[in-house]
Amino acid sequence: MGELTRDSDRIIEDARRVRDDNRSGGRHRRAGSIGAGSASLKSKHLTKKLVQLAIGFVGILIAAGVAGAILNGIGFWGVMITFLVMVLLFGGVLSQKVKVPARADINKGNVQQMVGRTELWLESQAPSLPPPAARIVNDMGVQLDALGLQLEGVDQNHPKAREVRSLVGEQLPEMIESYRRIPAHMRSEERAGSTPDQQLTESLGKISGEIDSITRQLAEGSLDDLAIKHRYLDYKFGSGAETSPQLEHKD
Repeated sequence: MGELTRDSDRIIEDARRVRDDNRSGGRHRRAGSIGAGSASLKSKHLTKKLVQLAIGFVGILIAAGVAGAILNGIGFWGVMITFLVMVLLFGGVLSQKVKVPARADINKGNVQQMVGRTELWLESQAPSLPPPAARIVNDMGVQLDALGLQLEGVDQNHPKAREVRSLVGEQLPEMIESYRRIPAHMRSEERAGSTPDQQLTESLGKISGEIDSITRQLAEGSLDDLAIKHRYLDYKFGSGAETSPQLEHKD
């Protein structure tokens, strides 16, 4: 059991190392994303734009070619108009920004998709949060990545999947929205021994800890399976095989 605990600790430590890499300019940070989930959504959006550009350019060139065949050439102004249309198409497509999911749309689809949408939504919220809370949100991207990996193949009705949906898809965004509804000048005012800024930061810290806990619990199942397979292989091919009665020679 001690070995499984150490392996579980190593998983969390690996996630922290990735987080530290992000802080120092890792690939997700360079892409302006807090995690792989949001980076993947942005990558898909970029691919979609490139496909639109390719189709648009081909269409424009075909139209210019057809016009040239009919009119026996499109002339200087025809070339200029074709070029201008291509420039306008280029600018219009590239100006399309990735759509940040609406609060009501975060918790739709399967739980893994929900985790990615939550990352993208959190990125859009971070600039409006106090610095300590924003740092937790940025670190949360790595945690959500690790959680998303553990959710692969998990049934959508599994208790842990429902727990993640409630925590990440409902409680987390609801808490941030509640904070943002407070007028900016009142967020640092102390009330009942604490300010809204402090309350938000503490609450985000608790959610961060709970995400780690759920990831650890989901990982325990994989670690148990790995340990069982390891013991089986050790018994069959390792030191256990040497003392196996099936391999002993009879005199």
